[in-house]
Amino acid sequence: MDILDEIQEKMEKSVDSLKANLNTLRTGRANAALLDNLYCDYYGDKMLVNQIAAVKVPEPRQLLIMPYDAGDIKSIVAAINASEIGINPIVDGKQIRLIIPALTEDRRKELAKKAKSYGEETKVAIRNIRRDAMDKIKKDESYTEDTLKKEEEAIQKLTDQFIKKVGETIKEKDAEIMAI
Repeated sequence: MDILDEIQEKMEKSVDSLKANLNTLRTGRANAALLDNLYCDYYGDKMLVNQIAAVKVPEPRQLLIMPYDAGDIKSIVAAINASEIGINPIVDGKQIRLIIPALTEDRRKELAKKAKSYGEETKVAIRNIRRDAMDKIKKDESYTEDTLKKEEEAIQKLTDQFIKKVGETIKEKDAEIMAI
């Protein structure tokens, strides 16, 4: 595998990880991805809520969680209450409703700041991938001085592309968070 393909794959994984993290941030709209990283107690094991229940969005500001087994309602409610989501679950028979309140201005700014910090972490990860690749090609003695320069330029160009992609992703999420 070519070194450029290898680092491109690693950088794409970093961007995918960023997008997964951004999906867990609560905006003013209901989004089933809000529960993607939420674990609850399932017969002594930790399971993701979306693996033991169906999650639907019946209205723009509401999530409906329908456990496959009605006995799991208590553990799902406990997991939601213990999480950082900040929404009180409403048990409605054999299902759980999450009413997503409109965000206050302060909460929007706080979420935007968190999104930016996720972006910075991803940029650092991408730069670390670049550094490791540069070190790897410098140690490889099969490169001539000219090919070494070309590889370094190609790696830098790829890094710049991904840093730009991270910036655009954060800008989109920021606009989504700040929209009323």
